[in-house]
Amino acid sequence: MLTPRENLIEVMKGGKPERFVKQFEAFATPFHAAYRARNFPKKGEVNKVTAWGPTVSWAADQPGAFPVHTPELIVCKDIENWQDYVHAPSLKAIPEAEWEKDQEVFEKIDRKEQFAMAFIAPGIFEQCHYLCEITNVLMAFYESPDELKELIKYITEWELELADVVCDHLHPDGVFHHDDWGTQISTFVSPDMFAEFFLEPYKEVYSHWRSRGAELIVHHSDSYAETLVPYMIEMGIDIWQGVMTTNDIPGMIEKYGKDITFMGGINSASVDYEGWSRDVIDAEVKRACGDYGPLYFIPGLSQGLGVSTFPGVYDAVQESIDAYSKVYWAEHNL
Repeated sequence: MLTPRENLIEVMKGGKPERFVKQFEAFATPFHAAYRARNFPKKGEVNKVTAWGPTVSWAADQPGAFPVHTPELIVCKDIENWQDYVHAPSLKAIPEAEWEKDQEVFEKIDRKEQFAMAFIAPGIFEQCHYLCEITNVLMAFYESPDELKELIKYITEWELELADVVCDHLHPDGVFHHDDWGTQISTFVSPDMFAEFFLEPYKEVYSHWRSRGAELIVHHSDSYAETLVPYMIEMGIDIWQGVMTTNDIPGMIEKYGKDITFMGGINSASVDYEGWSRDVIDAEVKRACGDYGPLYFIPGLSQGLGVSTFPGVYDAVQESIDAYSKVYWAEHNL
């Protein structure tokens, strides 16, 4: 029987998987010292000042943390003079004792069973709007492109240092990198503008992870982003996680499947709600697996970790995928 890691590889290469990959089962993604040092809120914590300066809250009934951008809390108040406001936290200041804790955790990961993944969040675009506020950043693409590119370069250089620090201490098999690039129905900027500002920085970041031994690059963006897939491939992304049904998933699999795998296909909001129903979950799992098939596709919630907002939903999706795999493989004589 293939391990979860081996089964995932078969899915990605268009080989002979034995079952659908069950969401995040092939990834071990423990938080590490550099992520903890960013001082992000846990679920239920509000108005927490993070290491880069933004104030962030995670309401108990929300799927993730969000920056608080009342005028007095915006860190970068003037993109033209961003250097006066933005100061990256020191990675060298993280105590070695914190890394030693993580080394013990990573050493216990069975790498025949799972990929040991380094978790990185927020990403380059998100860091920009965390610092500046989303409307201000979107305006800066047009009004202050040179200064925005300088800020992106500054964040990118910090991410390259972050990759080195993490790899020096933990030697992960891959990186699971968050950066939301769109809403449910559109990207935040046009594909051409996205390429102008983010293609080269991400190529640099992901190629550096590769050079440090990362075999697998997984990028989270729970959004519409099918127009950015060619750039994802050029960046070196192996798996786009968070793919929502507003994207043409069958079309993307047919066109790009040999170059990138798509993970998601079950919008979290459609199943992960108070009073959730197992019947609804089973129907969504059957639809996603039946419509998208077992190659170049990993069924799962669009949320960006192996969790759910409401207790029990993630595990119920796991069980449903496991059950439907048996049906699908029998019906298709696989």
